[in-house]
Amino acid sequence: MQFMTDVFAQIFRTLWAHKVRSFLTMFGIAWGVGSLLLLVGLGEGFRIGNKRGLSEYGENIMFIFPGRAPVVKGSMNSARYYHLTYRDYLDARNEAPHVRAITPILSTNDVHAVSEFATASGELTGAEPQYSGIRYLPLLQGRWLNHLDESQKRNVVVLGDEMTRHLFPGRPAVGAFVLLNQYRFQVVGTLKRVGRGDDNSTNMRAYIPFQVMSTYFPIKGEGAYDAISFMNYQPTTAEDHLLAQEEVRKVVARNHGFDYRDEDAFEGWDTVKQAQMMGAIFDAMDEFLGTVGLVTLALGAIGVINIMLVTVSERTREIGLRKALGATSRSIMLQFFFEGILLTLVSGLIGMGLAGGLMLALGKVNGPGGFDPPRLVPMTATLAIGCLTLAGVIAGLYPARKAASLEPVEALRQE
Repeated sequence: MQFMTDVFAQIFRTLWAHKVRSFLTMFGIAWGVGSLLLLVGLGEGFRIGNKRGLSEYGENIMFIFPGRAPVVKGSMNSARYYHLTYRDYLDARNEAPHVRAITPILSTNDVHAVSEFATASGELTGAEPQYSGIRYLPLLQGRWLNHLDESQKRNVVVLGDEMTRHLFPGRPAVGAFVLLNQYRFQVVGTLKRVGRGDDNSTNMRAYIPFQVMSTYFPIKGEGAYDAISFMNYQPTTAEDHLLAQEEVRKVVARNHGFDYRDEDAFEGWDTVKQAQMMGAIFDAMDEFLGTVGLVTLALGAIGVINIMLVTVSERTREIGLRKALGATSRSIMLQFFFEGILLTLVSGLIGMGLAGGLMLALGKVNGPGGFDPPRLVPMTATLAIGCLTLAGVIAGLYPARKAASLEPVEALRQE
């Protein structure tokens, strides 16, 4: 125990005797570790933010919208507009084996909502009960629409968070009544807030049974009989999303008389494909940021190695003197070993602490939609500190071993 106390006392005396050099060494290590963690943390924050943004729509969600189908194959000049219909939904539900769940959607923005306390405008959506299993719609109070609401065409409504705040400011909403374009509806549920920033469309929606929506608020216009706004569906697994898309397209193309292989005839959105594309982009970003961080870390390591080599070389006479006074090669090597570990490990932890503090401060600032603040990645921190510690220890031990192997007289002669 006394031996270790003497070793660490000698280490601190040596570091204090060379304050500027010790500070520069520690600064280089802290800078390298902090830069690497911050760069990798930025990429991780972007990745998590994008994943969170997609998850707030739902898991593996796919959309198909009305489109324009060419009368003459390949000629969009001859294209005609077609509506999706409730029959398309029923056929896709029955004939698409790779579709796990599907729902028709009717929506309109031409609705004025009035409660006992206030008025509001937003989007009115007609959906079947399975819609809440496809889309991410967390309940705050009450319940979601059920099959009895649908079959009995009940005038019930579920309000989004922002719609609830506007119509019932500071008051209970469940059980109250609202007028939607003069039709009276009872509020049976309210939803939690989803999304953040400017992405507020889901919160400004009200949901009613699909059959009620088609009765009171149908799509109007030529060829709009039985029309729906779009369909939401999920594949059986994420890997089956292209098969599910093809099966749904085959049904729609057959019902509307065009070739399902014509990509221009369809409008849709595949969140599975988007997630894969964004994943590839963020993988490339991670590689780039990681490479930049590793270069910074390597420069820090080179600086540490140079300083340690110079430090040990300058102390060759000191090593010779200590050997002349009875110090063993083992005790000398042990001192330089602990000195290298102490210098690099403490500096690395300081760099990690500074990077973590900066990330914590950035976490309180609302970034653009789809991006989260930087995240500290523990594995990266461990690798960065470990690599620099190893570099510092090797850089100190190699010349120290060489000097310690000299005879005391030879070591004392070294300049």
